[in-house]
Amino acid sequence: MAAALQILPRLARAPLRPLLLGGPVARLASGMALAEHARQLFESAVGAVLPGPMLHRALSLDLDSGQLKVRDRSFQLRQNLYLVGFGKAVLGMAAAAEELLGQHLVQGVISVPKGIRAAMERAGKQEMLLKPHSRVQVFEGAEDNLPDRDALRAALAIRQLAEGLTADDLLLVFISGGGSALLPAPIPPITLEEKQTLTKLLAARGATIQELNTIRKALSQLKGGGLAQAAYPAQVVSLILSDVVGDPVEVIASGPTVASVHSVQDCLHILNRYGLRAALPRSVKTVLARADSDPHGPHSCGHVLNVIIGSNALALAEAQRQAEALGYRAVVLSTAIQGNVKSVAQFYGLLARVAGAHLTPPRAGTFMEEDEQLHELAAKLQLPDLQLKEALEAVAGTGSPVCLLAGGEPTVQLQGSGKGGRNQELALRVGAELGQWPLGPIDVLFLSGGTDGQDGPTEAAGAWVMPELASQATAEGLDVATFLAHNDSHTFFSRFRGGAHLLHTGLTGTNVMDAHILFLWPR
Repeated sequence: MAAALQILPRLARAPLRPLLLGGPVARLASGMALAEHARQLFESAVGAVLPGPMLHRALSLDLDSGQLKVRDRSFQLRQNLYLVGFGKAVLGMAAAAEELLGQHLVQGVISVPKGIRAAMERAGKQEMLLKPHSRVQVFEGAEDNLPDRDALRAALAIRQLAEGLTADDLLLVFISGGGSALLPAPIPPITLEEKQTLTKLLAARGATIQELNTIRKALSQLKGGGLAQAAYPAQVVSLILSDVVGDPVEVIASGPTVASVHSVQDCLHILNRYGLRAALPRSVKTVLARADSDPHGPHSCGHVLNVIIGSNALALAEAQRQAEALGYRAVVLSTAIQGNVKSVAQFYGLLARVAGAHLTPPRAGTFMEEDEQLHELAAKLQLPDLQLKEALEAVAGTGSPVCLLAGGEPTVQLQGSGKGGRNQELALRVGAELGQWPLGPIDVLFLSGGTDGQDGPTEAAGAWVMPELASQATAEGLDVATFLAHNDSHTFFSRFRGGAHLLHTGLTGTNVMDAHILFLWPR
């Protein structure tokens, strides 16, 4: 798993040993150890959800009978297998599928991020690349994860392949993070530019991924079950790498193989919420009005098998195993971290203080107010799977190093024109929170990284911070508050300590949202 990933420096996997140095030297040494361990755990999380291993866990082919088994379902192959896909992990999924399926695969079309093949070649990840003379046609597009003309051409090619299938055919659909941007096919007369502008406006005003996808589906030919409808009457098997909190198949990549349950009224409610209904282009109003009066109602997708083959939970479970092997008491807090990045940062700042107090019993009684604030903030964030009580009980009085893991996808409300991504902004905000109050005799480190290796329109996956960040930044002439006010986290981390706190992985070839790692190390 780790050998196949090769995105970070090889790090020692020996059990954690106590530091025997004293004073500031010990703090520096422990900080370096924590940073190395954080990178190692991030590597293990990503490695658990690489395309090849996931696909081989999900599919098996009996060469003698030609039976393709997907979980508990079997399909007979007889030169009737086709493949389409869209997303950041789809290139590696297609490469693994072609190797597994061989001559049974007749034709394929995939839509992947611009530059991903060159990036994989540079990184030496041959297992992520299709062989020469492949039967799978590759389109690259959606630069900076935004739909564009190249992605539109790919979407139309995918639609054409799907529409040509018969009842004797089987269509494999590979879906992963970034799939929405890579499958843009707006319903005429809506133009790609009009749909893109509306999506940008919604995202900039803080719309959730679920809200964005509801709008995308209503305006798309292929999303919201459109691709499955185009492929009918062929059998469709959709293998999905989830990049959405809770793994709802109808939301991931806007559910191209799942019948939409949203109405036009749902769309209008979202547009009203963000003050955009009055500014809609005439074309969008036309399509919404037409859908509202469709006598056929929603389409059925009874010919489709949708299977989740990878998720944030799977990635964090592997990181937890690695943390325990390194000597940490490790707990997965949540795989559903969402909400405004500012509130999430406050949550992690409070969590570090409260968990630190639980870790060192003589101080536990002095943090009752913070404990109440932490639980109140957790309730406001509405994290459905949060294991806060269990985590605090697990670390109570242990005196051992602790690793708290979480994942999800917070949102950033843009206020400035700086350069950054949600992981770098979250890390910077957490760093500022950690520096506001004394944390006692513990070292703390927080890392946030995107498992796809690209945080926003930057080359970094994320960043890591410690409580000393604000004071060290001030000494370098960098004001954290100013960078945050301009959403300019990447510029900050590029300048701070010469970029040493940035997490660089390159494109990983997978995507299951973000991983958050919080270390507490008693001195």
